[in-house]
Amino acid sequence: MTNIQAGAGLLAEARFNLRRIAELPVGARPASPEEAYACQDVLADRLIERYGGRVIGYKIACTNKIAQELLRTGPFHGKLFSSFFSESPARIKADGFFMRVIEAEFAFHMARDLAPRSGPFSRDEVADAVKGVLPGIEIVDSRFDDWIKVGSESLIADNACHGAWVKGAMVTNWRDSDLAAQTVQVAVNGKVVETGSGAAVMGHPLNALHWLANSLRERGEVLKAGHYVTTGVTTDIYMAQPGDQIRADFGQIGTVELTFE
Repeated sequence: MTNIQAGAGLLAEARFNLRRIAELPVGARPASPEEAYACQDVLADRLIERYGGRVIGYKIACTNKIAQELLRTGPFHGKLFSSFFSESPARIKADGFFMRVIEAEFAFHMARDLAPRSGPFSRDEVADAVKGVLPGIEIVDSRFDDWIKVGSESLIADNACHGAWVKGAMVTNWRDSDLAAQTVQVAVNGKVVETGSGAAVMGHPLNALHWLANSLRERGEVLKAGHYVTTGVTTDIYMAQPGDQIRADFGQIGTVELTFE
């Protein structure tokens, strides 16, 4: 059986010491999604012990067909932390990351808990639990030398490659907007470099939230009031460089800005 503690310890030390690893060794490498999420849970405890703060929600990975084809897997999720979160406009040190993959993502803020139960939640039930929608930028980072080849279980264990998250202002009348049709543009140093829409996220960002709610339910977890959920990249990714000034424009949902120092 996989040594969950050993795998989480190696991933934690890679973060603490800002060094990458080729892969988790046999015996410390999760062999199933269940083991991978167990390893992620232990890693989360280590990160909170080191940096303080708390879990403030979830990120969903691989909701975009481009990402699914690149990593050869379906959606999976990680945790958002108060210690790795900033309000827009944000200034963040570039040297705190191995890579700075920029993902412009719709995020939801939950108004109430989705209580544990045996059966799945409907899409409407999940939508009714939402307080509002926010524009956001996730900085994706990985502790692995070649994160594309290590497999989804190792990526899940590494908190789904989450580095940091920057959020904009919340929109509460989000049902008045067609999130799937909403164009999203990413501009770097004043020039648009990527364009997409909410339709890239499993057809609609709410579909990703619905998937997460039921994925957590199957693990005995729940989305809670106050949680944020960032739903996956709406465009192709951009690999940011130190000094880049990045602005993601979500139209009527708003904008979010980030500068790497």
